Amino acid sequence: MIRILVLSALAASASIALFQKVAAEEEGPDSKPWLSDLPPLPDIEPVTRAEIEKSVTRGVDFLISSQNKNGSWGSATMTKGLNITAPIPGAHHAFRAGSTGLALEGLLRSGDRRPEAVSAIERAEAWFLKELPRLRRGTVDTMYNVWGHSYGIKALAELYRYREGDDAKQSLLKNLAQTQVQRLQRYEDVNGGWGYYDFDEATRKPTGIPTSFTTATVMMALWKGKEVMDLGLPPKEVTRGIEFLKRQQTPDFAYVYPNGHRYRPRYSINRPGGSLCRSTACNAARRVWGDPAPTDEIIKVRLDRLILRNGWVDIARKRPRPHSTHFANSGYFYFYGHYYAMDCVALLPETDRSVYYQHYAKIMLSKQEKNGCWWDYPLYKYHYAYGTGYALCVLADCIKGAK
Repeated sequence: MIRILVLSALAASASIALFQKVAAEEEGPDSKPWLSDLPPLPDIEPVTRAEIEKSVTRGVDFLISSQNKNGSWGSATMTKGLNITAPIPGAHHAFRAGSTGLALEGLLRSGDRRPEAVSAIERAEAWFLKELPRLRRGTVDTMYNVWGHSYGIKALAELYRYREGDDAKQSLLKNLAQTQVQRLQRYEDVNGGWGYYDFDEATRKPTGIPTSFTTATVMMALWKGKEVMDLGLPPKEVTRGIEFLKRQQTPDFAYVYPNGHRYRPRYSINRPGGSLCRSTACNAARRVWGDPAPTDEIIKVRLDRLILRNGWVDIARKRPRPHSTHFANSGYFYFYGHYYAMDCVALLPETDRSVYYQHYAKIMLSKQEKNGCWWDYPLYKYHYAYGTGYALCVLADCIKGAK
């Protein structure tokens, strides 16, 4: 049986390689499969600095008012008829760590230093210092902790900047971030990259379902930790992570969802419309780690696609069932993709950035709720915090392109 499976996999790989070779020969050396007949970006009413600042203040006010007494954000309440699997208590420790990391990053990057905002920052910092060292995978088949480690590192990097001049506190934050790197090293998949499910073998080192977007999330967190705090990183895992992302990329610079989808590259979720929010993260991760393949031209095309085809992911926003819309998009893709779009914009020449800052600011402002928050998928009660954190980070960059 094993021999049959191995031979089948080899045959599939050979077929894909042959298809790519024939396609390349037919299209010629100058072919650019990532291009399409997209229209130009539309003219929009300029978003002003005052509009962004007002929106940011409302978002910060929401985070201040919704912070838990212990300094974290989010909880396991607000269940619905269909809940994402979340073994207790570990899965919820991970959800809370990830949501708190994003909320804290957004709060810090907002630049809001009113007394109530500073109090919220310091309470969240105290929670992180106490709880993040305890974060582990909930069970052998669910590893949501990968998100907590990743967004924990990013929040700690912002805290490190915030604590400039306080050497003792910076040392404490850096040491905690280094332990999160070690945890990510521990939970790297044997295939390279990272995922959050392992339903088959249940081994100490995951042998499950690494995904392109989870790997990109980890790689961006490791990069920020290195740049801001000079963290020591595991070279083997970093190299394997980038190689994994390369394997997940299709010729049009969409990225297939999990590892196994490499053999189903035209399945709906793996097409450009299903990869709108993954391509930004994956392209950014590859570029910051020195891979030149996602060129400026490709990055612009994918940024344009997310703006022009925003409806493909927006229609999934707030729906309670994952992967239930066109291209199998899920609501929780939405703000994630826009968050990493800002990393892509930052890679472009300065003269090319303003138009994207304006368009993405317009999108963020249009999605803000009456109470000041942003959310895209009903994930227990974590979505308000992580959605608002994502959006505040987007606006913190977009304000650079406003007058």
